[in-house]
Order: sequence, then structure tokens, then C-alpha cells
Amino acid sequence: MAKKQIFYSFHFDNDVMRVQQIRNIGVIEGNTPVSTNDWEQIRKSNSAIEKWIDDNMKYKSCVVVLIGSETSKRPWVQYEIIKGWNDGKGVLGIYIHNINCARNGKCSQGLNPFDNISLKNGGKLSSLVKCYNPSSYDAYNDIANNIGSWIDDAVAARSR
Repeated sequence: MAKKQIFYSFHFDNDVMRVQQIRNIGVIEGNTPVSTNDWEQIRKSNSAIEKWIDDNMKYKSCVVVLIGSETSKRPWVQYEIIKGWNDGKGVLGIYIHNINCARNGKCSQGLNPFDNISLKNGGKLSSLVKCYNPSSYDAYNDIANNIGSWIDDAVAARSR
């Protein structure tokens, strides 16, 4: 079975260690993490960040928003969600507060970032996009066992 082509959206500073665990699950092929040196160059301008996101989102079928305690407040996460949605990609959220971080432990559950995006009809994107909240007892394995079907469902929902 071919690996799924995914764009991960997340708050780097708070959640990179949690996200790395999810990247290592192995059933999906996500955007390659940018090196620290490259990121220092990219982040010098908004247009460079936007170009990096746009280039890395090409050819992906789904945007997976990994939701930590501060993710909903991040402007580039909002940009990634809107771009993925407007490009017709599957979009979903997974709460990662119960994934242990070696540096910070677990974190508090963040707010739904899709509540911040309004649709043309006045509704919220959260009414159309599913967010999954894995088991607090075994979040990693819950994600590992289900992420493939969650992605398939999000992609299928957009093709209808």
C-alpha cells in the first residue's frame, strides 16, 4: 500500500517533539521537516514562509493539523488550514496534548483551530472538519491505529 501524502500543520516551538513521534508512525508520508538553518532563512520574510508552505503543500492529499495547547492561535497554521481547504484537500485535526514530550511532558488540550475560520455562509469550518481526540491512556497507539482511516475519511469527504 502506498503511503499517504500529508502536509502537517502545527505549532513548531511547542509541539515539534510530539509531532516527530507522529511522523515516525510510518503509514503516512508527510512534509519533510525543515532544518534549523533553512528555517532561519525562510522565516526572515512572510513571503518566504508563504512560498515554503505553498511549495510543500503541492501534491499532498490532506492537511493534518496536530493540535497542541497553542496551535489555534498560530497565524501560519490558520494560513495552512485555509490554503488546504481552498485547494480542495482533505483537512482534519488531531489533538496531541496527551502525547508525551521528553522536554515538556504532556500539555493542556488546545482549542479547535477550525473554530477561527468562517465560511462564506457564516458558519465555522469546524462544522465540516473533524477533530480527533485520542485516548488519554494510549494516545500514540490510538493515533497509530487510526490515522490512516482518519485521513481517508477527510479526503473522501472533500471528493463528495
